[in-house]
Amino acid sequence: MPKAANVQRTHKHKHLVLDQSKLERAKKVLGARTETETIDRALERVISEDEKSRRAWAAHERFIREAIRHGVEIDDAFGRLERK
Repeated sequence: MPKAANVQRTHKHKHLVLDQSKLERAKKVLGARTETETIDRALERVISEDEKSRRAWAAHERFIREAIRHGVEIDDAFGRLERK
């Protein structure tokens, strides 16, 4: 996964108790060589997925708001939109 050029990386030693079978499965799925690389890739993926999800929700909400602005009837099933 590409890393942002302006992100400063800091490393700290951590002592973790992990499920070894999950770690081995994640290592295989992620194509990592080491356990540290596995955890690092998994964290990057979680952060990336969160950002994608936030962007998708923002785009969805913009789409819905624009539809409402143009008089399209919208059923806000998630209760996330405020009508103005």
